[in-house]
Amino acid sequence: MKNNGLKYKSTGTKMTASLRPRVVIADDHPGTLHAVTAMLGEEFQVVAAVDDGDLALVAVEQFHPELVILDICMPRLDGLRTAQELRTKGFPGCIVFLTIQQDEDYLSAALSVGARAYVIKSQMKADLLRAIQQALAGNTFVSSYASGS
Repeated sequence: MKNNGLKYKSTGTKMTASLRPRVVIADDHPGTLHAVTAMLGEEFQVVAAVDDGDLALVAVEQFHPELVILDICMPRLDGLRTAQELRTKGFPGCIVFLTIQQDEDYLSAALSVGARAYVIKSQMKADLLRAIQQALAGNTFVSSYASGS
């Protein structure tokens, strides 16, 4: 069942949609995969949680998610190259980076490959859901610690 044209609207801290947005998560740390999956559980449908970019590309092709959450540093194919490949292949959804990288060069690189949000892992509990909501609404979100503000 395709979900083309699904509209999202923010109502406070909850996302509403006719269906829960599908999400692919890629991070090489099992604890992060588990934590993010748990955080997204009620509002989103996590269709794949994988440990590298190559597997993320396969999952995106298979499940057609509205959202992909990527770590920047992963084995085989890192998050930046994964995002670049997704955009080259015409992926229309949102890309959110969840990373420990607090360097402006990484932030700039993430935004240049089409990321809508950049969340620092130490800020995940406070920022991730808000970042996703902003990204799905077409806005850009950057963890305050990452932007230096």
